[in-house]
Formats: sequence, C-alpha cells, structure tokens
Amino acid sequence: MNALEDAGMIRLLYEASQAGVQIDLIVRGVCALRPGLPSISDTIRVRSILGRFLEHSRIYYFHNGGDELIYVGSADLMPRNLNRRVEILFPIENRRLIRRLRDRILARYLEDEARTRIMQPDGSYIRPQSTNRKLADCQAWLLKHDA
Repeated sequence: MNALEDAGMIRLLYEASQAGVQIDLIVRGVCALRPGLPSISDTIRVRSILGRFLEHSRIYYFHNGGDELIYVGSADLMPRNLNRRVEILFPIENRRLIRRLRDRILARYLEDEARTRIMQPDGSYIRPQSTNRKLADCQAWLLKHDA
C-alpha cells in the first residue's frame, strides 16, 4: 500500500502481533505503525520499496490458519480512504490467481533488496544487508516478466 495511518487499523495490527501473528507490511510512504517494539509489535516487519512505480498494488494476503485469503483493492489504510471515500476491496477466490498473486507478486516484493528500506522501531529506515552481488529488484522483474 502507499500509506498506513489509520489508528484503528494500527491498533488491530498491534493486537494481532501480540497474539503471535507474523505480519509483513509493504508500505511505500507514510507509516504510523512502529514495528519491532517489544511486547507491542514484535512480529511486525515493515518495508518500503521506492522505485519506478508510484502506485503500488494493494494486495492483502492472510494465511488465516492455512485458509489462504487474498483481497485486492484501491484503498490505503488511511482515515480518508476508510471513512470518507468510496473504495473497493474484493476477494480473489480462484486458487490459480491466489498462487499467482502470492508467489509471483508478493514474494517478489518481499525478496527485493535493490529498492527496499526496512523500518526500524524508532521509525527510521535502513537498507537490508545483502551478500548477493546482483540485488533482487522486484519492479525491474515485474517489467520484464508477465507477473
């Protein structure tokens, strides 16, 4: 997503983390959530990927105890999007499409090293350390392949 600012959504993500849920967020811009805070957001990781694409996919993937759920939509998790606009979020039910979104889109974004910055508990960002000489670049990959 492009932004995560909604206090209610952040509170729910913190509650999920405190319940032991592993959470990976890809937030291009503003993110008011703080990952890695002891006893608050231990299991949350936030990455920002800045590159050629201004708009990012809004793909919400839930493992849900083995029952995979994927939703795609138009909204970021911001008060204006959740409370004052008409936005859409819809489920992907086709198993082939779920695999494609999970394995060819989300997995590539989570593997990116070229354009990724990892948010620290204090809100600062660092680049991931890599021993790979050719850094994985998800956006270059997406331009080259039929994702």
